[in-house]
Amino acid sequence: MYIHTNMKVKNGFKYKKNGWTYIYIKGEPYERGLAHGTLLKEEIKKCLTTMEWNLYDSHGLKMDFFKEISNFFFKKTIEENFPEFFKELRGIAKGAKVDLEELILWNNIASLDYALPKLSLYLDEMPHLKEKYGHLLETLPSGGQMEGGSTLLNKTKGSKDKCSAFMALGDYTSDGKICCAHNSFDNFIDGQSFNIVFYIKPNKGHRMLFQGAPGYISSQTDFFINSKGFIGTETTMGGFNAYKHGDPIICRIRNCMQYANTLDDYVAFLKKENSGDYANSWLIGDTKHNEIMRIELGLEYVNVERKKNGYFIGFNAPYDARIRNLECVNSGFDDIRRHQGARKVRLEELMDKNKGKINIQIAQSIIADHYDVYLKKINLCSRTVCSHYELDDRAFMSQGDRPLPYQPRGAVDGCVADTESCKKMAFYGRWGSSCGTPFVVKDFIEKNMQWKRYAPYLVDRPSQPWTYFIATDKTPNTKTTKRIKRKTKIKKNKTKRRKSVRSKK
Repeated sequence: MYIHTNMKVKNGFKYKKNGWTYIYIKGEPYERGLAHGTLLKEEIKKCLTTMEWNLYDSHGLKMDFFKEISNFFFKKTIEENFPEFFKELRGIAKGAKVDLEELILWNNIASLDYALPKLSLYLDEMPHLKEKYGHLLETLPSGGQMEGGSTLLNKTKGSKDKCSAFMALGDYTSDGKICCAHNSFDNFIDGQSFNIVFYIKPNKGHRMLFQGAPGYISSQTDFFINSKGFIGTETTMGGFNAYKHGDPIICRIRNCMQYANTLDDYVAFLKKENSGDYANSWLIGDTKHNEIMRIELGLEYVNVERKKNGYFIGFNAPYDARIRNLECVNSGFDDIRRHQGARKVRLEELMDKNKGKINIQIAQSIIADHYDVYLKKINLCSRTVCSHYELDDRAFMSQGDRPLPYQPRGAVDGCVADTESCKKMAFYGRWGSSCGTPFVVKDFIEKNMQWKRYAPYLVDRPSQPWTYFIATDKTPNTKTTKRIKRKTKIKKNKTKRRKSVRSKK
């Protein structure tokens, strides 16, 4: 069932379905960006408003501070090293009528968490920032942005952890071909924006279908397929704390999606000028050669594995002992009280349990699984594949840098694809949570008054069905679309009549 209105502009269109917004954009970088910004104008403005409030609430500093950091780490680098993507960002800002610098910060908000702890190393290159905030930065405790409370800098805690995923083939799937599933879990105030399905048909490179957020030039959840026959996803490596100023991940992965022709290209593009920002375990499937790959992308250490039979799972901790010990802290790799260790066990169990049977339907059930290996029962909590921190009292965790009891955080979606859907440039998505459990802001706040200040910025996510999306440049033939066309035609006729009357006068 299509809901709300269909909107069409020169280089694209959008429609809404089951909680998702599908947008198609095409053409040269600036033109497709302009279409993107125009189609998602209101959504982008809302994201930027929420980001501004969230940054202040988390750090106590105004937008100008973060824009200056973003301009140094991201804007200048994108403009110089990725002019195509910079033009696209300019087009989005123009179409949405928003500040370009804020849009670039929004695109790189995940990378900001990695750059901030290393800010003191680059202050001499930002004299204005040093002059204005240097005294404050020098006196701040080394605490970093916490999941529940916040300070600015952190040299020990490391990055947040989020998402569950797997990619399987050979003896593990029903047809021997590739099957992949992913869900995003995040603080709801961030993750609730990722309900956009982008189909981009650029003037150069591969066509791309991916999940993302309004104003984004890459996925960042991440889930994508492209016309070259690749399926891609990832899970972050929690506790990662290595960073150096290089090329931002949004450009490196977008380069992969649009221009990589082989699995080796993915490795090369991701490693080139690697910043260590948004450090992930990337899962890439080559459907044309029936091969899957995992890239554990640290900063100094990168681990690459390839298989033509078997599976890879993603649970927010790296297998590579160098990355886990030398570039991460407190990774949770073996701790089944935490979601990393618990999901490592559970996903392996589910792969073995479903060996030889994994298909789209089984993948959907795996990514919605609620078995808690710590308490050994079905339990909607933070430790399950479909994560629910918002329902978890966190009774078994007392670490100050971990998410707090009943924090508005957890799975906000589910995405599944296989070789056959990839051939059609299609995937299946479920918005709200991968299991379908609804989130109602009013009910949540009434039960958890400690999060009351979040209420104006959180949005309801009702239970939604799994939805099939196929890359198409044709607007859906719905009654809503026809009504829009009729109204447009009537409006044009009225305009013509007014012009005719004026000319006669």
